[in-house]
This record gives sequence, structure tokens and C-alpha cells, in this order.
Amino acid sequence: MQEYQMYIDGQWCRSESGQTFDAIDPAKGQPFGKVAKGTRKDAQRAIEAANRARKTWSKVPLWERAALCMKMADAVAAHKEDLADILCTELGKPRQGEARNEASEVPVNFRQAAELAKYLEGSMIPAQDPKKRVLSFRQPRGVVAVITPWNFPAAIASEYLPHAIVMGNTVVWTPAPTAAATAVKLMEIMVEAGLPKGVINLVTGPGNEVGDEFVISRGTHAIGMTGSPRTGNIISSRAGLKPKLMELGGNGPVVVLPDADPVKAARIVAPACFYAAGQVCSCAERILVADNLKHAFAEEMVNQTRNWIQGDPWDAKVNMGPQNNMTVVQKMTSHLADATAKGGRILAGGKRPKLPGFFHEPTVLIDYPIDSMVNREETFGPIAPIASFRNDEQAWEYIDACDFGLVSAIFTQDINKAWKWAENLRTGITVVNDFTNYWELHIPFGGMSGTQSGLGRIGGRHTLEFMSDLKTIAFHVE
Repeated sequence: MQEYQMYIDGQWCRSESGQTFDAIDPAKGQPFGKVAKGTRKDAQRAIEAANRARKTWSKVPLWERAALCMKMADAVAAHKEDLADILCTELGKPRQGEARNEASEVPVNFRQAAELAKYLEGSMIPAQDPKKRVLSFRQPRGVVAVITPWNFPAAIASEYLPHAIVMGNTVVWTPAPTAAATAVKLMEIMVEAGLPKGVINLVTGPGNEVGDEFVISRGTHAIGMTGSPRTGNIISSRAGLKPKLMELGGNGPVVVLPDADPVKAARIVAPACFYAAGQVCSCAERILVADNLKHAFAEEMVNQTRNWIQGDPWDAKVNMGPQNNMTVVQKMTSHLADATAKGGRILAGGKRPKLPGFFHEPTVLIDYPIDSMVNREETFGPIAPIASFRNDEQAWEYIDACDFGLVSAIFTQDINKAWKWAENLRTGITVVNDFTNYWELHIPFGGMSGTQSGLGRIGGRHTLEFMSDLKTIAFHVE
């Protein structure tokens, strides 16, 4: 089996313990490689290397740092088929669709970070004291700890890494163990592009050891993380006062108002339920449909499940891969069992297909009750849960029973209703008459305050601003 090593202080290396763990192909449920199982000592070595490198890297002119990011973008673009191969192997992403799409997104993030960083401006602030001249500008934070998830392991890493280094920071990076081989491949490409020693250090291993060391160490100065609310809460409790950018979980909702076209809406919503086997934080995981549209909408959602073909992700006909691991499959199963025990009905799917690996059928669930898990928690599977409502008040009861606040969608032909709902939904993004997975890389993305969906905003200049401290200097002029 192929061995996947860590990258610390400009060198590929094994864990100091010598231990490894299996890289698993979720479409087969079998290992395809061995990954270095990093330890706290490995994490500490990475932090020390990043601190040494930041003393010189922060002094490199911004235009040179941006040029490196552009070289990395070119390198990723040149190797995007290799990156798509590992995404297909390690994540089970359909090779001709999801895997290639994600690989193509990565160089865009690198180029965007490089260009936008050149146009971040400081300010000259008027002072009450006539003898003061007050300036503000941005400086690097120092060493940024980056913690990335398994669902989009290359794309999400590229939402943090180039933004961190173009602003003059150095990085210690740990990926989810079930996506570590993809991280190693991306690291190889960045190194090939001329990444200086110590600027980005990759340590693969368990989060409660490697990730925890990155979070608690006095040698890291900020944390960028995408993952689950549970992990986000652990990090928050361990990190103290360090600045944190966290993009966490979501759970809709999608609201289809009485004047919407139910068939058209269902055709738009279905990909937000089933793309990436539902393993997207912006998925449409709970759908609230006006009573008069319920049957037509549900019928079309059942029709839409037939468009999603499961199987070998290397097969060009396949457009839905497996779940990442059995824990995710079991969560899908338990959420469906809970909903049906409380009166919900499965109209399509609802079980595991006769395939190897970690697959679950695309599923349409109707009439789930307000206290069901699918309404209150993030399922993260290929599920389209539909509940109907008589009036706005009943819809809001469903919405308010869940404390996620990432993305929502409204379907209506009435501009006044669209505006009213969009303003009042407590999600970071509300999309009108389109699916919840809509996002462009420069648009602010993140959870609303007081919800489980995170802190701050990722995307374009918003990430760049997080990756820097605002420094103010006051000159006394006689």
C-alpha cells in the first residue's frame, strides 16, 4: 500500500512514534494506503517550525507572497486530474463529476487570495487631538492553526491556506483522518510549486491529539476550522482567547410558500439534498412546503431520486458516491428510524443498497414531526425530509425548533414575501428561488450569531481580514 507521510519544516517524515493508520476507500470499505499517525510531539515540532519560518516569511513583500500563491494555483491546475483521482479514491466522489469539480475549485481559491490581498486597504482616521495622525493597517497574526474536514478536503483547505500565507502568516495544518491522503496530495503539489520551508506544516493524526495540541499551544495565534458544532465547541473551550474562524454545521430550512411552482421548486431543491450524498453543510436537510403544494412537491422529489445513480465512483454513469464512514451511515439510519417511529413516512429509498462500502439510498421522507431528529439535528446524508404547514406560524414553529443558522432558501413569486422571509430567517445566507448549496468563493459564508453554525465569515476578503490583525499607529506631530 502507498504510504502517506507528514510534512514538517520542509521535510517529508513519518510520525515520531512510527505508527500509521489505514486510509479507507469508502466505496469499497477497504484500505488503500497507510497514513502517518502524528502525535503531540509531531504537532509541537510543526509549531516550532512555523514559528521559526514566520520571522522571515512575514517580512517577504506581499506581492512576492501573492506570486507564490499564483504558482501554487498553476501547479494545482496542472495536477487537477491527480487530485481528482485521490478525491475519488479516498472520498468516493464520482470521478467525472464531484471529484473533478472540487479539484477545479482549488486553484481558483489560490488565485483569488493572491489577487484580493493586494487590494486590502488601511485607513487614515480623523483624530480629535489636532496633533495626532492616526493610521490603521493589517499585519500577520503569526502562526495559524488550520483544521479541515473530510467532506471537501481539498476545496476547504484552499479556503484557508492561501489566505493565511498571502497575509504573511505561517500555518500548521491537520486534516480529518478520513481525508488525510487527499491533504498529503495537495501538500505535495504546494511543495512542488516552491513553498518555503516551514511556511505550511502538515501533521496527520487524531484530532484529540494533533488538533488539540494546535489549539492549546501558546505557539499558535489564531484558528481556522471547518467541521461539526461538537468539535467547534471543544475547540472553543480549549483555545481560550485566540481568534477563531469556524464554519460549522447547518440544517436548512427550505421554505416553499403557497404561490410557488411545486414541481419547479422540487427540481431545484433535489440537488441540494443529494449532491455529495448529502454531505454538505449547506444541504437542504429539512423542507417546509405549504399544504396546497405538498403532494405535487413530494411526487416530484420521488421522481428526482431516480436521477441519482450509485455505484463505483470511477464509473462515468455514477453521480452519487458513498458516505464517508459507517458513523455517517448509522446517523442517517437512526434519524430515519426516529422520524418514522413518530409518524413520518418514507416515500423513496430509506435503506442501504446492495453495494460494498458505505452507501445509503437517496431518500424522501414526508410528514416528519417537529420533535424529530431530522428537524433538530444535521443528518448529513442523502435525505429530503418534507413537512407541510398550514400558515406562516406553523412553519416558524418548525424553523425555531432547530438552532442551526447557516443557509436557508425561500421559494415564492411575491417579492414582498421573499424580502420579509429573507430578512427574518436567522441564517448567514438566504437564497431566494434557488438551492441552498449556492455559493461563490468570494461571498461571505458562515453562521448567524447565537446558533451552532459557527463564528465569523469565510470567503474572499472576509477570510483575508480574519488572517490579519488590524494595527493602529498614532503619530504625535508638533
